[in-house]
Amino acid sequence: MFAFLGELHYLERVPVQTPMRESYGRFRRIVAFGFLWCFINVFSMSCGVDLPGRSHLAGGMRNLFDLSGKVALVTGGGRGLGRAMARGFAEAGADVFLCARTESELVSAQVEIMEATGRKVGFAVVDMEDRAAVKALAEMALAEMGRVDVLVNNAGINRPQPIDEIVDEDWDTQLEVNLSSVMALTRALVPQMKARGWGRVIHISSVLGVGSKEARNAYSATKAALVGMSKASALDLGPHGITVNCIAPGPFLTDLPMSILDDAQKQKFANFTALGRWADPEEIVGPALFLGSEASSYVTGETLLVDGGAYARAL
Repeated sequence: MFAFLGELHYLERVPVQTPMRESYGRFRRIVAFGFLWCFINVFSMSCGVDLPGRSHLAGGMRNLFDLSGKVALVTGGGRGLGRAMARGFAEAGADVFLCARTESELVSAQVEIMEATGRKVGFAVVDMEDRAAVKALAEMALAEMGRVDVLVNNAGINRPQPIDEIVDEDWDTQLEVNLSSVMALTRALVPQMKARGWGRVIHISSVLGVGSKEARNAYSATKAALVGMSKASALDLGPHGITVNCIAPGPFLTDLPMSILDDAQKQKFANFTALGRWADPEEIVGPALFLGSEASSYVTGETLLVDGGAYARAL
């Protein structure tokens, strides 16, 4: 750096016309200031000192993910991905409202999140197969929390059956829980988002909604439908400041896949990913927080694959 500045000093002394000499002088001062600023930044970082300008930038980045004053509703929030996302939202400053079919799981999640974050946590025991109960869920959440800014449609079931062995009751149940309840809950909560001019809707689809596997006819059909519905809803709601997106998880260590796969199938799924492993539920939090916050203000109608690179593999 100093050698380069010395060369500039030499050029300033060269007997040239006055305007050129002045230009060299200005250029030398600009370069010197630039090097000095870089040196101060590097030195301050090495000493653990935070400069005001850099603090402002970091604060701005933090604010993009800040959910203070917001309320997030997460279906299927008693365990697995739903519980992890709910805690992530609470850690970002949001109050949360959970629903699931099992009260003990909801109580456990409520206690864990409240003790860890100090945020308000409400819940309701709801069967998402019951359309009337889904409507009541929206009413209960609004009555208790006052608002819902972030809706995560996470509840889902999977009953694998080959196409020629599908049982009508199982087909209808998966369609209701995985798709129709999503429509019903979103329909019920969107009006109050529109009134405030801000909202985030996240549908939890699946990597099996963009690809599939044997016997996943109903599951893949419903998860693919969420992708299509999110695009249409994004167009409906964009003018009102509401974004609608999907997250398509790959192999995560949750109760649902663990209950229907044998050890060989579990290892096959792990080997198919680029990372060679199943994901922990906490690894869904970053994508959910991105899509649920101001950080994704210009992202809507999209599907974010969170699959460890599984879908990148062609063969």
